[in-house]
Amino acid sequence: MQLAASHGLADRFDWIVDWLFPPRCRACADSIHGRDAEYFCSSCGPKIELVRHPLCTVCGRPFLEASGDDHPCGACIKRAPHFVQARAWACYPREELDEQPLRSVVQKFKYGGKVSLGKPLGRLMARGCEGFLRECDADLIVPVPLHPKRLRWRGFNQSVLLARQVSCAYDTLMDPFVLLRRRVTPPQTQLTEEERRKNMRGAFSLNPDKPIEDKRILLIDDVYTSGATVDECSRALRRGGAREVYVLTLARAV
Repeated sequence: MQLAASHGLADRFDWIVDWLFPPRCRACADSIHGRDAEYFCSSCGPKIELVRHPLCTVCGRPFLEASGDDHPCGACIKRAPHFVQARAWACYPREELDEQPLRSVVQKFKYGGKVSLGKPLGRLMARGCEGFLRECDADLIVPVPLHPKRLRWRGFNQSVLLARQVSCAYDTLMDPFVLLRRRVTPPQTQLTEEERRKNMRGAFSLNPDKPIEDKRILLIDDVYTSGATVDECSRALRRGGAREVYVLTLARAV
């Protein structure tokens, strides 16, 4: 998986639009000056906590200690996931905080119908996790699917929008129809990690018309909370013949 050499015609068009109509911060809507602002203003940008080392070598969970080497966390040692590694661009606070721009933007994107946020957030994820993406060198990108009922209600799949940007940045095929959501699952917000795993068990299956034998799969979702969703997706992919599954999310709940 290699970073695309040029941004192409679409990016040039975006540059012209940004020049004519200066972009605004995705969190507070203040004007952003300069294309290197990474889609957030000078006030909101520093409030976003990126995922840093040390972290779990498997699930990517950042450790509280500011020093030390990366190593597997207790949860991954106790119960090895079905994916090889998971990584995320930034930390996602579990509690509602007034001064947390990333949580605000993800909420707007996922539940507020702000589909235009898919492009900047997907680009940030692709750029910020470049090293991980090069190492996993995936053959195919697969977004976590929504159940058809939820997709009709929401109108879009946020994971597909994020995956599309990673696909474009690394010139890797993305297929949103590899995995199927077999049943609607209750919201997981108030569930424990064990309850989340039980809730997701058997929720996904492989599309029989999409063979993935011996492929290295990059699975993409918006937020990694307990890992129950991506692990169950990984289980279905491995059962379908995938050689390895890697997970990339925009944010990691901490």
